[in-house]
Amino acid sequence: MIDNRFAPYGAFALRAGLGIMFIAHAYLKIAVFTVPGFAGFLGQVGFPGFLAWPIILAELIGGLAILTGFYARLVSVALLPVLLGALLVHAPNGWVFNAPNGGWEYPAFLALAAVVHVLIGAGAFAVKPVAFPASPAASLRPRLG
Repeated sequence: MIDNRFAPYGAFALRAGLGIMFIAHAYLKIAVFTVPGFAGFLGQVGFPGFLAWPIILAELIGGLAILTGFYARLVSVALLPVLLGALLVHAPNGWVFNAPNGGWEYPAFLALAAVVHVLIGAGAFAVKPVAFPASPAASLRPRLG
């Protein structure tokens, strides 16, 4: 059973944590790894280095949008490829994230958190929430009257 009194605040907590995580990872790529360093890393793992800036900007701008609740559900969907890419990069390293070069459990958990965010909604304090139809079939039914 879902407690409707507190569910919006739980969704907000999830949204805030997810948004802050994206912002922190963008900052990490800029300030610690540096953009050229991150581009080099992408090349080492089989991705084109020119994706460094688009990934960083997607994490930074997307993280801000998720944190503030600005079309946050759609942004979580849009950022799933970034999370799944990180999952693919870390998959060969083993399960736990403290394994050398990081394992896949953290990106997998974040991808799952993004999917949960899409399913439950933005929650409380969202600047511009997005509502999806109750079901795909509901949006196709003809309206009478």
